[in-house]
Amino acid sequence: MLGRTAFSIAVAILSIVMSTFSYAENRVLAEVRFVAHNRAEKTAGVWVDGQYVGYAKELNRDKKVLLMPGKHEIIVRQPWYRDYIEQAVLEPGEVRTINLSLVRDTRTPASNATSELKVSATPARAAVFVDEQFVGHVDEFDGAGQAMLLTSGQHRVRIALPGYLPFETTVDLRPHQKLKLETALVKGSITEAGSLVSKN
Repeated sequence: MLGRTAFSIAVAILSIVMSTFSYAENRVLAEVRFVAHNRAEKTAGVWVDGQYVGYAKELNRDKKVLLMPGKHEIIVRQPWYRDYIEQAVLEPGEVRTINLSLVRDTRTPASNATSELKVSATPARAAVFVDEQFVGHVDEFDGAGQAMLLTSGQHRVRIALPGYLPFETTVDLRPHQKLKLETALVKGSITEAGSLVSKN
């Protein structure tokens, strides 16, 4: 009986210590939250200090953005919109809310972009890069009428997501050709993903 009581007390103490540690950690780290108002903003890609971390609408709860205090560069990108860039200086325990307001880019696609490329991959929230430029997420290019238009010739395609090894290939498109890439990303560490995720 005494042994059980001692064990229960030890568990209670450990629980208090862990809660205190978690509380202290949360007071040290700063949190960045994103408020999106439309589909373009919700599905925009987010980079922190050059690292792709996901798209705006998923960065909450267990995927919330926690950063060390100090200066951080936060970039929000969506194809055909101007990049949102903020140099944020975060204090310990601060909760910074970024109210997104993406502005459409006036540039138009090249008139000779007649080749179509579709992408099917898991996880579907992975970012897609063409010729080192962010073009969107996998689920934007995997449905009816969702192919991206590209010029004919060679293009470097990369699919990346933190926590997974990136997929990378080169496609050689002919005018009016329709092509579909299919893959499944393999789990790996962010260090293995390296610069392939952090291209900006």
